Amino acid sequence: MPLMVRSVARLLTTLVVEPAASITTLLYYSDLLPRNLNLERLVRRDLVEPENYLFHFLINLLRCFW
Repeated sequence: MPLMVRSVARLLTTLVVEPAASITTLLYYSDLLPRNLNLERLVRRDLVEPENYLFHFLINLLRCFW
């Protein structure tokens, strides 16, 4: 349970503080964003760490259903 709480807190914090970077990162890693150098500057690679479970869940959900 504490792992999910930490993951939810981190996701909500990044969505509130840096909405453009977090949405761009979600779309980039779910392969819905074209590979473009200008867009890759917005991608935050530190959001895709192994303990960020909810972020990985959203990426996989977008990969499956989009």
